[in-house]
Amino acid sequence: MRAGSSTVTTVPSEAERLLESEPVMAHFGTCVDGRPHVAPVWYRYEDDAVEIVTTGRKLENVRENPRVSLSIQADDAGRTKWMVTLLGTATVVDDEDETAAALRRINEKYDVPPDAYAENTLVRIEIGSATYRTY
Repeated sequence: MRAGSSTVTTVPSEAERLLESEPVMAHFGTCVDGRPHVAPVWYRYEDDAVEIVTTGRKLENVRENPRVSLSIQADDAGRTKWMVTLLGTATVVDDEDETAAALRRINEKYDVPPDAYAENTLVRIEIGSATYRTY
């Protein structure tokens, strides 16, 4: 394994710091019937779990296959500063109060009104493995 790179089954504190450090996009990967689907999402990481709120194809795919991935990367003028890849199991949370609370937390991170994207549904991802690298 190269210096600055690591794969683990729990998220190490350095990767947690990166995930919590700035409001960057995550690329959320789902797969149904052998066809991968990757789309950008906002996220919030805490305690070895990621929360996203989503709708459409991503949500349909998670309902059918809960095995997902997230790739998060921060750049500076086109140069990668760090990257984290997470593999995990997603659960759709069909509870309006939990979804509203998660939506407020995520929207606060990305500096948008607390009720923005209220039509979305909460998906909670338990992390199975994490790979990260700093540059």
